[in-house]
Amino acid sequence: MMKHALLLLLSLLAVPALAQTARIKDIADIEGVRDNQLVGYGLVVGLPGTGDRLRTAIFTRQSLVGMLERLGVNTRDNEARLDTRNVAAVMVTANLPAFAQPGSRIDIATSSLGDASNLTGGTLLVTPLLGADGEVYAVAQGAVATGAIAARRSACSAACRHPPASAPAPSWSAPCPTHSRGGTMCGCRSATRT
Repeated sequence: MMKHALLLLLSLLAVPALAQTARIKDIADIEGVRDNQLVGYGLVVGLPGTGDRLRTAIFTRQSLVGMLERLGVNTRDNEARLDTRNVAAVMVTANLPAFAQPGSRIDIATSSLGDASNLTGGTLLVTPLLGADGEVYAVAQGAVATGAIAARRSACSAACRHPPASAPAPSWSAPCPTHSRGGTMCGCRSATRT
């Protein structure tokens, strides 16, 4: 009898060792705590002739002229003569984790709005990323990396003949430092409020 009781006790002690441990955040959801989707509009510049055609992508032309004017370059008189293929208008999207801190880096994705054929080699200019409430929660900028394989067109597969016009851009953006106050983001709003 004593042997059976000892064996039962040892087996009960061994059960927790065999059980898997789980973190609370992996098995529970807290009401109101979620990732926040951010979106922004920006320009990718420095493309090797693969950007938007300014004659057909009017929004790209307007954005380029507006950006140049903010930098002190007057192009309104010669706007009709602007003809470049090294600029593309893009939408930038990101997921801001619920507990992101000011200065944290987040991944972003860029997608061409116009007729750009490839964003590889371009640089995303500073782009504010807005939450659903219209507040700026992050800014994005940097070199665009598409993961496209460089290959000669003649030896290229069908996938390579159409280089990507959208691109993930890891770790280029961070919660907006200009609008961060007291450890929260943008006008003292918490990261989870969108």
